Amino acid sequence: MAEKLIDIKEVTLNNNCPECYSKEGLRLTFRQKIKETKLYKSITSEISHEIVCNTCESIIYPVQWTDDIDRVFEYQKKAFTPKKPSTFLKKTSWIIISGVIILVAIILSAVFYLNL
Repeated sequence: MAEKLIDIKEVTLNNNCPECYSKEGLRLTFRQKIKETKLYKSITSEISHEIVCNTCESIIYPVQWTDDIDRVFEYQKKAFTPKKPSTFLKKTSWIIISGVIILVAIILSAVFYLNL
């Protein structure tokens, strides 16, 4: 099973970086997890976030956040709309399901004709 995170929303923040104090370069990214197998592809409700400074190329962890960054994050979190969790069956699944239905129909028709 392959799991990956896809970027749903990316926002540039105008706050100072706690590492390099640059006012430009902070980026907040929201990601949503997708699970994929040979039979299905599923968008989960699991959301992650990350703040990165493009100036000093460091990840800004929540313990490093200032009150301003925390307020902006909470605002962006409320404004963020994730994709709805869903599951899509792949072609292989539909072939298996069709095969099972046909097999059940054959077995039921054979049982019906033997009882006549």
